[in-house]
Amino acid sequence: MKKTIQHCMFALALILPSGYAVAGAGGDLTPAPQHEQQLHQISMLEADQLLGQEGVYFFDVNTLELWAEGAVPGAVFFNVKNWKELLPKNKDAKMVFYCANRLCTVSNVAAREVMKLGYTHVMQMPDGIYGWRMSGRPTEKL
Repeated sequence: MKKTIQHCMFALALILPSGYAVAGAGGDLTPAPQHEQQLHQISMLEADQLLGQEGVYFFDVNTLELWAEGAVPGAVFFNVKNWKELLPKNKDAKMVFYCANRLCTVSNVAAREVMKLGYTHVMQMPDGIYGWRMSGRPTEKL
């Protein structure tokens, strides 16, 4: 009998909190945001093929600490207040944005903001610098 009560209490402990989570965590459910521009995501292989080409810019949107550990060769640190000054004059220039990894969304935000300014060849590399490093590709410390 004592074991049955313990099992019931354990089951209730598992069920009750999940009910609250399903209810929207106390807030109203809202639709997911929709973006006007479709983000062009590229693989590391595609990014690697663009690396070093004239007129192609890589922008690292990581924290300064992560940037200091190494970045894609030639990348520009983008996580600054005056980021608009870092953009090329040519709005048709190819630009690749990346941050840490697929869980990081900062490069998505940066790429979309640049697209709003009228840039036409904006790309985002979801695997980020961690994917780049894990694949054995070279990095550069500045």
